[in-house]
Amino acid sequence: MGPALVGLGLLVAAVGALIWLGLPLGRLPGDIAIERESFRLYIPITTSLLVSGVLMLVSWLLRR
Repeated sequence: MGPALVGLGLLVAAVGALIWLGLPLGRLPGDIAIERESFRLYIPITTSLLVSGVLMLVSWLLRR
């Protein structure tokens, strides 16, 4: 379990570094954003699919 936690920590650090360097995670085409005067709705569909795919790939690689 230790190596899996280290791998997860490195993955979180890598995603944090990409966001810090300017990757527009959360503002991708396909994300829904509705803004009104006193209302704001944000549904990150594309971002959720991308993060899910990356996590699935990482878990698949760790199981091999």
